[in-house]
Amino acid sequence: MTNLAFASVQEAFLYCRDMDASLSERLETFSNVARALRPEMQEAVDRMVERLKASTAGENAPKPGDAMPPFVLPDDTGRLVSLGDLIAGGPTAVIFHRGHWCPYCRISTRALSEVQARIAAMGAKIVAIMPERQQFAASFKIDGGLDYPVLTDIDNGYALSLNLAIWVGEELEQLMAASGRDLPLYQGNIAWFLPIPAAFIVSPDGTITERFIDPDYRRRMAVEDLLTALKGAQRPNETASRA
Repeated sequence: MTNLAFASVQEAFLYCRDMDASLSERLETFSNVARALRPEMQEAVDRMVERLKASTAGENAPKPGDAMPPFVLPDDTGRLVSLGDLIAGGPTAVIFHRGHWCPYCRISTRALSEVQARIAAMGAKIVAIMPERQQFAASFKIDGGLDYPVLTDIDNGYALSLNLAIWVGEELEQLMAASGRDLPLYQGNIAWFLPIPAAFIVSPDGTITERFIDPDYRRRMAVEDLLTALKGAQRPNETASRA
């Protein structure tokens, strides 16, 4: 289906979100349509990505073999959730999202919601982290049909500690504001900082076994890769019992 079939970016988003296709195919389809409908935004994103790659943004985040830095963050109901509590029950995928307003995050979340039962069945967990206030985290969880926690990273504090937080830049700040993306309202600050979308697979002993980080937020970890990584991060006896 070409961009001519879509009257708006929102219509394209709904189609791509619900596609019977892999996550990468959904994201690529939406990106192509968005470029045709709003080329100025996508060209600005291209320039931001070039800037981030030139500065090796995200490369200094924790790597496989490192211990995942601990966190205690509020969920969408205000309850504090810690990394320690999560991994005590099995391997955990820690996923960073930009916000409830981001169509790429919402497409990604829809794909993850489709496998959340499989993740639970293998004795693993998933948790989302985003730099938005509780009401928006709750909206993100409801909209995505998620059974797992959505945590609020106030002022991108945890993302900053992982070397994941980036400034969107003046050009994108202006374009986003003009299109109604009110980050100061969503986040409760005027910094215009966002996390690089990332996924960390953390074993029950707190070690990172796999990670996915890409300064281009239009790309995300493949769902099948995430499932494989979670299965590989299980304790040996757990893996054997579910074989």
